[in-house]
Order: sequence, then C-alpha cells, then structure tokens
Amino acid sequence: MRRASRFIFLFLFLVKVVFSQNDSLEKHDFRKRKILLGSSAAVLTIGSLVVLNQAWYSEYNTGKFHFFNDNEEWLQMDKAGHVYTNYQMSRLMMQAFNWAGYSEKQKLVIGGGIGFVYMTAIEFMDGFSEGWGYSWGDQLANALGSGMAIMQEACWKQQRMQLKFSYAESGLAKYNPSLLGEDKYSRLLKDYNAQTYWLSINPSSFIKKQNKFPKWLNVSFGYSAYGMLGGHANRITAVDNNGNALKIERQRRYYFSLDIDLTGIKTRSALLRGLFSCINILKFPAPALEFSKNGLRFYPVYY
Repeated sequence: MRRASRFIFLFLFLVKVVFSQNDSLEKHDFRKRKILLGSSAAVLTIGSLVVLNQAWYSEYNTGKFHFFNDNEEWLQMDKAGHVYTNYQMSRLMMQAFNWAGYSEKQKLVIGGGIGFVYMTAIEFMDGFSEGWGYSWGDQLANALGSGMAIMQEACWKQQRMQLKFSYAESGLAKYNPSLLGEDKYSRLLKDYNAQTYWLSINPSSFIKKQNKFPKWLNVSFGYSAYGMLGGHANRITAVDNNGNALKIERQRRYYFSLDIDLTGIKTRSALLRGLFSCINILKFPAPALEFSKNGLRFYPVYY
C-alpha cells in the first residue's frame, strides 16, 4: 500500500476537484459531465499505474505470478491502510458518479467498484514482482474498504461511519531509515508507527427525530501501533546518542476522540464542498484518550 499511496491520493484529489470546479455546468447537462468525469478518471487511472510501474516495479525483476503472506506484518497497520484507501476511493468516486448523473445502480457498482479494481491491479503487479507478491490479506482489506462505502450508500444514501487518517512523527524512523523513511515525506508513507486510522461516526445521522446534536460533530475510535522497527519483529538494535541500547516494545494502541465532519458544514460554494469532501479524509485534531498495555493516557490535542 505504501508504494502506491502518493499516486492514489493524487488520483482522489484531482478527480474530486475536477468535477467540483466544473459544477457550473448546467444542472442537467449530464452528458458533458459524464465525458469530463470519464476522460479525467481514465487518464489519471492509466497514467498513475504506468508511473507507478516505472517508479517502483521496474527496479525489481519480474518473475512468475506468486503469492505472499504478509498478514502478520506491522501489527496489521498496513491492512488498515488498505481498508482506508479503498473506502476513500469508493466514497469519492460514488460522489463523482452521482454528480455526473449516473443511475443509482451505476453509481454503486461502477463508481463504488473503481477503487477496488484499481487496487486489485496494483495487487497483481505485486504478484509478478520478485520484491513482493500477491497478498490475499491485502485483497480482503481492499474489499472490506470498498464494501463499507458501498453498503452505507446503498442503505442510508450517506456515509454515517467514515474512515479517516492522522499522522504525527514517531521518532523511530531514524533507527531504520531505509525501511521507515529517510525524510519527512517518505516517513509519511512508510512509518506505520506514525499513522493512526479512525472510524468516525456521526451520531446525529442515527437519530431519526429532529435533534440539536450538531450534524458536523462526530465521535471517533482510532487504532495505531508503535515500536515497530521491522515488519515481523525488531531485528535491529536501536541505540541512543550515548551508544546505549534502547528497549523498544511493539504494542497496539486504541483511541477515543471527537472529530469534525466537514461535509456536514453547509455552504453554497461547490468548490468548498469539493474541498471539504477531500480534506475530510483526515481526522480533525482534537483531545483524545489512548488505551494501551501501558494504561490510559490523555492527549489535549491528538493529530
């Protein structure tokens, strides 16, 4: 997932902004909207896969298709990343298909399935690369993410439970920079110790009667992991500035926090609605409680 992240999120942002900025098209001129959406999505999809192949897979020998079991790596943080990425791709593409005037079935099946097909293509590229392999765990996580977005749209016509992401430097990348990232940008993609994935739930959407609960206020449950200097185990020894060996323990962490659903903020600006929808992939910084094997910890602001 980390190898494709930069291309995936560029894809998401560009497609969303393209149809948001062109909301000035006549409301029912869906033919032009379909052409715009189809052409931009096709160019970005094919282009990103070609660039990804040249940037990453060309560095490794291409062999026979093979499988690779990585389900025990990174305390499943990589799997959380697959679920999150597919959810966001399906969510945003269903919005795009709705904007272009496609039927409800087309929006759910084609729009919602684009993310899954895109990530499946990347998974098959992994399968032919000697550096990795096809992972059933990754593929199941892909299906779960897209399924979560599609089922909510089919049942509720809205995303009452959203997946979000937050990042904060872990301080561990310096002990294994080749694997966790040598600079701030690469650490954003590679350092799973610095990532947190959130299930952000909107209580107001579950209350049928009129209520005063803010439509933009969510409650969030997060998951992260810390102390990982390698995929399966910490096989290198981390030392401090004085040369003393550090004991870094791998552990799971769970969180409870509040969040802001930017899509619940009313605005007449189509551009702002599009930007809010894109930015909404990120968890809003807020106070949080952390639960781990070390006990309970409170953060005045967690991001």
